[in-house]
Amino acid sequence: MKLESPELAAVAGVAHGFFTRRGGVSEGVWASLNVGWRSGDEAERVRENRARCAQALGVGVAALVTGYQVHGTTCRVVEEPWLAEAAPEADALVTTRPGIMLGVVTADCAPVLLADPAARVIGAVHAGWRGALDGVLEATVAAMHGLGAAPARLRAAIGPCIAQPSYEVGPEFRDRFVAADAGSAALFAAVAGSDRWRFDLPAFVAGRLRAAGVEQGTTPSLDT
Repeated sequence: MKLESPELAAVAGVAHGFFTRRGGVSEGVWASLNVGWRSGDEAERVRENRARCAQALGVGVAALVTGYQVHGTTCRVVEEPWLAEAAPEADALVTTRPGIMLGVVTADCAPVLLADPAARVIGAVHAGWRGALDGVLEATVAAMHGLGAAPARLRAAIGPCIAQPSYEVGPEFRDRFVAADAGSAALFAAVAGSDRWRFDLPAFVAGRLRAAGVEQGTTPSLDT
């Protein structure tokens, strides 16, 4: 099952999608559209699932590029596809090369897709709370700018991720964000009768994008 963003669907010549867990061949805890090479799933099933995603966007599976995600801030410029099994560490990927499909794998973290319609630069980001706090979104925008993109022209789509009603955290988590930026306090809602808080990850990611100069974007309507 593929979900799309109206913001990116309007960009001519750029195909995109956020894939759910449905529509694949994996079984058990990986059911069914598991595309993670290091998940412990059978390699042939993962390969078939990745091929189905690629086909849905009109490319061959060899054109699908993903990184070895470590909740970091490394953004790599993709000049040509690499083998998925030997992917370098990267939580963000950008390219200007036609025919390359960039992908990130997420569970509750936020997948973020970006495109500059004029410069023909695209990017894909794995933005969990740690990576977003440490600057992975800013690193991606900077890398895209280095390839000719203008932050003000970028269109961004934040895909399905964990929503605030589901994201309960402790006080030390909130303190970390507020220490970095006092304005982050507005992203936390107190849980009555406890010292717990609920964190708004999509709003945090959207805010970091705006701070990096990206004004055009959509946020998710689904809570993973």
